[in-house]
Amino acid sequence: MSTLHEGYFSTGLDADPELAASIRGELARQQDGIELIASENLVSRLVLEAQGSVLTNKTVEGLPYARYYGGAEFADAIEALAVKRACDLFGCRFANVQPHSGSNANAGVFLGLLEIGDTILSMDTAAGGHISHGHPATLTGRDYRIVRYGVSRDSERVELDEVRALAVANRPRMIVAGGSAYARALDFAGLRAIADEVGALLMVDMAHFAGLVATGLYPHPFPHAHVVTSTTYKSLRGARGGFVLWNDEKLSDRINYGIFPGVQGSVMMHIVAAKAACFGEALRPEFTAYNAAVLENARAMAATLVAAGVRLVAGGTDCGLMLADLTPLGVTGDIAAKALEKAGMAVNKNQIPFDTRPPEAPSGLRLSANAGTARGFGTAEFEAVGGWIAQVLKAPADTARLARLREEVRTLCARFPIYG
Repeated sequence: MSTLHEGYFSTGLDADPELAASIRGELARQQDGIELIASENLVSRLVLEAQGSVLTNKTVEGLPYARYYGGAEFADAIEALAVKRACDLFGCRFANVQPHSGSNANAGVFLGLLEIGDTILSMDTAAGGHISHGHPATLTGRDYRIVRYGVSRDSERVELDEVRALAVANRPRMIVAGGSAYARALDFAGLRAIADEVGALLMVDMAHFAGLVATGLYPHPFPHAHVVTSTTYKSLRGARGGFVLWNDEKLSDRINYGIFPGVQGSVMMHIVAAKAACFGEALRPEFTAYNAAVLENARAMAATLVAAGVRLVAGGTDCGLMLADLTPLGVTGDIAAKALEKAGMAVNKNQIPFDTRPPEAPSGLRLSANAGTARGFGTAEFEAVGGWIAQVLKAPADTARLARLREEVRTLCARFPIYG
């Protein structure tokens, strides 16, 4: 008698109506709403199909062509393809595409290249840094000595003089550049000079601007960085996961072992397949056009917000994201985010530099043009979105206005359908 239940290999979501309802609800939310969260984007049908493929069934450990498990012929070919495409895309010699996330990529690099207790100099989360770079609540913050640099009160930008002073005083083993809410370009050459002066490694986390780097629209971390980490979603518009890049062969074993078996086990081959797909898409000419549009659209939305009285941290943006200071409008980020969601626009609340308010009710919002651009919005649409955001920020409790704006959002989204 068969041990399989009927339809095991043939029945899809309809076999689980409760789960299907929530997934279809999420699809409708994405179709009918505007995604402005900087850590999200919209993937292609190609990436969706690769990620939902039979690679889900395959377990491998180790690097391509040196696995601990058999039956890896096609898994090896797929991962090798992803590695080659990543190296081609970013002009480097080596890549590890196995990290399950950007945080795993960072943790693996730290474990591989540092000793427990070593000093890391990284951007403070209060200034826009990422929690995986040493926040006290993370393993990184527990296992290493973290020294934090911030931004200038006047410019709200990273000042190399401060970074150098901290580096000279603390002699870090590694300096980390990049963050999750920092909208301005970074001086990688200047940071490398500081790293060389104190004998540190320079790691750049380019998760929020990788697509711009790949298309020449943002300063390139190489040849200045010793190692670069990133996610494959956000500005790369691909699968949810991470990767690591480097050029010095002497670092290869340490980085690879830091990832596996250092911080994670078997490879998610279906995700690696989706990474190969998104790297392939990013090598096409239209990806450059997409990223150019991201910048143009972000600046159009930023200009609209500023004209409406919203202050932007550091005066603007050099990438797809921006950080809005709501203090002049007398509204907090938590209230603004909830009101905007009712109007069909998804954002995230965020602290601003030197914020006097707590993370639960901060003074800012983080916004991004990545996902709207992926669905085809241009500057006119982002000017409209900026205007709608301003209306909500000025009257977040006006339920009638929120309902009216919700219909305007639906009408706009219907003109730019996704996954139809």
